[in-house]
Amino acid sequence: MPTRRVVTGRSREPRARFAEELRLLRTARGESLRQLGERLGWDWSLFGKMEKGETLGGPEVVQALDTYYGTPGLLLALWELAVSDKSQFLEGYRRYMALEADATSLWHFAVSVLPGLLQTEGYARELLVAGGLKGEELDQQVEARMGRRDLLEGDSAPPFRSVLSEAVLRTPLHDVAEWRTQLRHLVEMFERPDVTLHVLPFSAGPYGLDSTALMFLRLPDGRTVAYTENAHRGELIEESHSVDWLQRGYDQARDLALSPAESRKFVLRMLEEVPCDPSI
Repeated sequence: MPTRRVVTGRSREPRARFAEELRLLRTARGESLRQLGERLGWDWSLFGKMEKGETLGGPEVVQALDTYYGTPGLLLALWELAVSDKSQFLEGYRRYMALEADATSLWHFAVSVLPGLLQTEGYARELLVAGGLKGEELDQQVEARMGRRDLLEGDSAPPFRSVLSEAVLRTPLHDVAEWRTQLRHLVEMFERPDVTLHVLPFSAGPYGLDSTALMFLRLPDGRTVAYTENAHRGELIEESHSVDWLQRGYDQARDLALSPAESRKFVLRMLEEVPCDPSI
């Protein structure tokens, strides 16, 4: 399995950054656009337009490029940034994605919704609809989010730990069938060797991260950085004192949470509580 490619900050504008990465990956292999098109089964002119920034292409072709170049999820993440250029937190998110692509382990805390790495397509779609997306943009964002789950696939996948507040599991989807699918997917994720999940029950009482969705990235140089996010913006935190403060809050939440085995039983009990839809 190829090692993760480290993204650098060469271009600051998302569309230009995406196009530049495509050019660099192709030229590093010494391939022409025509050769690339023949090997992937797409018209080579599409890749030319993507490398010039004239079009972004669709998630299917971007995912095929990720697979071809051995950059699992990286190009999809850059594509997602180019498609949804949200200026209020774009710079920090670009930097975050660069670090995530090279992280050796990830620790997450979910305060209200499941992290994208654990979401099913139905869950992601309903969440994005609630955020105001629709039409083609909605479809693109759903596919991009599903593509990012490749980060946890393969022999080189980094260990991933997530502490899920009970509030996450007490906020079901409107579509009962999709909610059951999401809970079943969570149960399956407990079986993954590099995935560790905890449920933080309401009975644990107050804790220091009760309003903060949070991801920690352990980097190859030994540093840990944090990324906090809400519905409107995100913030990348690299200053060691602030990261340490958040780490203490995370450790407290993890210590109060159920063990992975008890957490799996918790999710199974919730699955049993979901009404069965006789039509499925």
